[in-house]
Amino acid sequence: MKKLLAIVGALLMTTTSLFAGGHTANIIVVTHGSDTDAFWGVVRNGVEAAREDTGANVQYRNPPTGDLNEMASLIEAAIAQNPDGIVVSIPAPDILGGPIEAAVAAGIPVISMNSGAGVSKSLGAVMHVGQPEYEAGLGGGEKSKGLGGSNGVCFNHEPMNTALKDRCQGFADGMGEALNMVEVSTDFDDIKNTVIAHMTSNPDTNAIMAVGPTGCDPTIAALKEMGKSGSIVLGCFDLGPAIVDGIIDGTVAYAIDQQQFLQGYIPVVVLHLNHRNGTLPGNSINSGPGFVTQGNVELVKKLAGVER
Repeated sequence: MKKLLAIVGALLMTTTSLFAGGHTANIIVVTHGSDTDAFWGVVRNGVEAAREDTGANVQYRNPPTGDLNEMASLIEAAIAQNPDGIVVSIPAPDILGGPIEAAVAAGIPVISMNSGAGVSKSLGAVMHVGQPEYEAGLGGGEKSKGLGGSNGVCFNHEPMNTALKDRCQGFADGMGEALNMVEVSTDFDDIKNTVIAHMTSNPDTNAIMAVGPTGCDPTIAALKEMGKSGSIVLGCFDLGPAIVDGIIDGTVAYAIDQQQFLQGYIPVVVLHLNHRNGTLPGNSINSGPGFVTQGNVELVKKLAGVER
């Protein structure tokens, strides 16, 4: 963690000595991640690590089922507490934009993370920490095409999330094909059955993108059940134990890592420093993308689902 602190300190043009003593910030983090999505457990680990390293008072909140109207209410409740900063993901600006603008109007610094890069500035956030999603999907599509993939399909388990739509569109454009996005639920067995049904009905499909572990894990299971493990170019966003194992055994061609630990960690550090001495980075910070393949998977294996 000391190495990470040094890296973040360099990014923010400050030093870790600013974390010591006094000026304790009260920060509230509100995300849309459901309790069952392992991706958000890593984000929360980042938030908790930043809380420990800075000494800030940090509260993490999320709608247990991922309901965005409930998330909007959580942001409104956070405003009522008048914290020194709010960190928020923005999967649906039409639902969350109003509460975010209300926080800004109340004089509360807001940092967006994970999703919402395209609307963050217009809503008044001071910066965004995340991955440029379209560009990440584009890179994935180009990689899949380079590996011989064609007739691609993108399985999306959060169709209301603009960031995930951007991933699918980027994937299609990188493949040089029309968008073929299939909406799925968040239930493992339901997704697996949907993948099997789609592949059975579309036997010429040999490239798949899953936009997160929620969709990728059951897709891995589906391909193995169908005896197609390794014969389909499967790309997945984000990391988790099943995805890492899939890369090792050849079921998953690559994973696009947005390094969500940093998405939880950096905003808390920035808001703490802003409260302490008024400093802010001059630009938003890209936490990804990076590609994890068989060539480098061992480097991240032990941290998958924890800090990666």
